Amino acid sequence: MSIRPNTNKSRWSRGTLRHLAARTKGRTIGLYGGSFNPAHAGHRHLANEAIKRLGLDEVWFLVSPGNPLKPTADMAPFAERKKSLEAIIKHHPKMTAHDFEGQLGTRYTIDTVTALLYELPSTKFVWLMGADNFSNFERWHRWQDIAKALPIAIFARTGYGLNGFASGLARQFSQYRVSPEHFNANRKPHWTYVTMPRHPASASEYRLQHGENWFLE
Repeated sequence: MSIRPNTNKSRWSRGTLRHLAARTKGRTIGLYGGSFNPAHAGHRHLANEAIKRLGLDEVWFLVSPGNPLKPTADMAPFAERKKSLEAIIKHHPKMTAHDFEGQLGTRYTIDTVTALLYELPSTKFVWLMGADNFSNFERWHRWQDIAKALPIAIFARTGYGLNGFASGLARQFSQYRVSPEHFNANRKPHWTYVTMPRHPASASEYRLQHGENWFLE
């Protein structure tokens, strides 16, 4: 089962990403969104596991200008968060940091995903997220549409256990869950839970140690 992106519900600047079409044609790309406040080695660890376990050609980190579910009080400026991410991934040939939400003028994940699917129809995308987002995924705007629009890979994370399996995503889309070995980026709805060696890094812990103005150090 698959769906066509509902372009009637999502708005963005049409044609913004068409310049990427030729380079990404036929490729399978993981989309890893987040605030990255700041980015840390755990983010790179997850991306590496996604490339290795799911056979992705690339991982695109989508730095959010502002997460609707997170307070803005302790959020570092976008440029500093993107800079911290670029420092973590450095010159990895399969990882890049992007400002697609800013370029497209989108606010919610579903709008960004819809735009990418529309602008780059010959590219396969997989949504990547840590287990911390698994349990609250149903709070995301139009989360069911996200789950229907592209396959999802959820990665185990220290401190979050298996609580996500009681979430709306796990319950409503239970029949579409597969093992990582049977994950297929061509199918949707389609999701998997990936266990992996845990990484201790945490953005919130880093801010506790270095303060909200960590980027000034």
